[in-house]
Amino acid sequence: MHDHSDRIAESWAELVDTARRTVADGLVVGTSGNVSCRIKDLILVTPTGVPYDRLGPGDLTAVDLEGRQIIGSLRPTSELPMHLAVYRDTSATAVVHTHAPYATAVSTLVTELPPVHYMAGALGGPVRVARYALYGTDELAGNTREALRDRTACLLQNHGTIAYGDSLGQALDRTAQLEWMCRVWLAASSLPGHTPSLLSPAQLDEARATLDGYGQRD
Repeated sequence: MHDHSDRIAESWAELVDTARRTVADGLVVGTSGNVSCRIKDLILVTPTGVPYDRLGPGDLTAVDLEGRQIIGSLRPTSELPMHLAVYRDTSATAVVHTHAPYATAVSTLVTELPPVHYMAGALGGPVRVARYALYGTDELAGNTREALRDRTACLLQNHGTIAYGDSLGQALDRTAQLEWMCRVWLAASSLPGHTPSLLSPAQLDEARATLDGYGQRD
């Protein structure tokens, strides 16, 4: 039991650090966006309306997979339905949701981010845009679930981004990669008289296969 409590405390500290990183990296403003991580059937999640720099060990907030609060007195993020939908449908152990500016801009223009870079392969393929629905609703959670099919990140129309991973670091990195690709596409497509070249499905599949084995081996 003591080891489990230590793990929860360590995970909460990492979650708070990740949430603060989203602010420092310009992916959110104020208390927008939210972060969560999973420990077995327990979901640790940022509370609603609390600036990340004010969060401490005593603010730990956790729910079960049905959204019932298990730990803490602060109300969980309003986007809890979206986070829970990801955990129910995928193998995710961490989720990061942001209002990243370039990604949000792209979400107002297209239904899928044009594949301008091979890193789209690292997210499972061309990044879809989930249809707009009011924040915090089951409808938005359902639209997100659809857009994330066979993907690890998507855009949320007129809203922002969501990405998941095997760790908070991976979920944040995928969020940053998505924001960067959106910035590249906006820059490339803004030059009058020029159209960005796009990668083919075969080229993305090739990149995805290579990226699966990228990095250091254990």
